[in-house]
Amino acid sequence: MSQPHSSTTEDIDSLNPKTEEEYLQTRVIDQIKWYDKKSAINKKWFLRMKITEVIMALFIPFLTGYITENSLELKVTVGLLGIVVAAIAGLITLIKFQENWIEYRTVAESLKLEKYLYLSKAGPYKNMQDAYPLFVERFESLISTSTKKWVDYVSKQDQPQPS
Repeated sequence: MSQPHSSTTEDIDSLNPKTEEEYLQTRVIDQIKWYDKKSAINKKWFLRMKITEVIMALFIPFLTGYITENSLELKVTVGLLGIVVAAIAGLITLIKFQENWIEYRTVAESLKLEKYLYLSKAGPYKNMQDAYPLFVERFESLISTSTKKWVDYVSKQDQPQPS
């Protein structure tokens, strides 16, 4: 999982929301788009790699049926297919495309839900005079939770593994 979008100091000053509308435009929509994009990228890569893995794995037993004592090229091809299938499976596990896709999609949908609840004055915002501070708190909490998961994951990866 990569870290959510962050801006430079200059960007922060120019995008520092001063009103509710500015916050919705500069923070809410930006973050929803960021999580949507990351989800789509991870989904695309997961599906590409998984489909390739499955197709190549299916060729192994098929080609094995044609191996004879004199078919060195076919033996090498089957062996190489096995190596590529194992490499793809390892990369899918290592990079965690599926987990990232699901995590980013979950956060994006949670952010959208929070935005829609706020704009329609429903859920926790029902019958509130000034719901904006609560919305900001809840919205930022969703992002913070996602970022904390990322930091915990990276910290865990940096620690030496017991042997």
